[in-house]
Amino acid sequence: MSLDFYNISVRYALSCCAAAIAETATYPLDLTKTRLQITNEQLLAGSGSGKTTGASPLMASSAGQKRVGMLRTAYNIATEEGPTQLFRGLCPAVARHFVYTGCRTAFYEATRENVLGRDRDGRYAAWKSAVGGLAAGGLAQFFASPADLVKVAMQTEGRRRLLGQPARYHSGRDALRQLVRSGGLLGLWKGWLPNVQRACLVNMADMMAYDQSKRALLRHTGMPDSMLLHACASVCSGLLAAILGTPADLVKTRVMNDSSGHLYRGSLDCLVQTVKHEGFFALYKGFVPIWMRMAPWSLTFWVSYEEIRRITGTIP
Repeated sequence: MSLDFYNISVRYALSCCAAAIAETATYPLDLTKTRLQITNEQLLAGSGSGKTTGASPLMASSAGQKRVGMLRTAYNIATEEGPTQLFRGLCPAVARHFVYTGCRTAFYEATRENVLGRDRDGRYAAWKSAVGGLAAGGLAQFFASPADLVKVAMQTEGRRRLLGQPARYHSGRDALRQLVRSGGLLGLWKGWLPNVQRACLVNMADMMAYDQSKRALLRHTGMPDSMLLHACASVCSGLLAAILGTPADLVKTRVMNDSSGHLYRGSLDCLVQTVKHEGFFALYKGFVPIWMRMAPWSLTFWVSYEEIRRITGTIP
């Protein structure tokens, strides 16, 4: 087994560039998804304590907000908080992808080509794509968890202000400083387990679906290795990633947003409480914005990544 560290480094850099483009273009959908997922947490906290005195109007109406769709939520954010708030937390989100997407792509391709290897017919088996994607996603997300924690903290800050609660953070740098001060350096990995679990599922689905769809289309349709083929394969990867990743994404968001640590004892407890109080399909709260974000994100990322690799002559 030999690793070509030059090509791995080049692929890392190119995937970071493609990820920055995709993240910026679809970030408002990610913020909207996060807001939808935490809608009911105030009700759960209130039902546990039995206290509703002094609740703000937004707090009192949060039961109705859970039925508000993605477009209405995005509209409310833009009108009540300002259009620029749709991009609140973008910097840590892009920073996260410089770690997560760069590492997961480089890890996946290196593992697939140098560890698992091709079959005798020159193809990559689906299980090899799945294993490689799962391992690469989990490892990359563990490294990127601090940036994800800061991103979630910034995304939920606008809602806290509308609820009449004091602001916790004024910028991504301020959030990072306060998180380290309150929880120590290891506190930056709060919620890392559901984070990694989600990344394993999403990355396994994304990498496997894209890889296998692309190769199947090349074999069975006669389509050339072009932008159209990359777009078709990215649609498949985005859909499967959203189906497998939404429940883990919801648990991750709620655990990371539970700054007091009073709502959930861990990711499993969050999962159980969500199903108990809101029903099984609450695990798919935010599925539409997740899918609507993953589809254009995957499309933008994979098409950009493939084109940049072609232009730079990086080995496919």
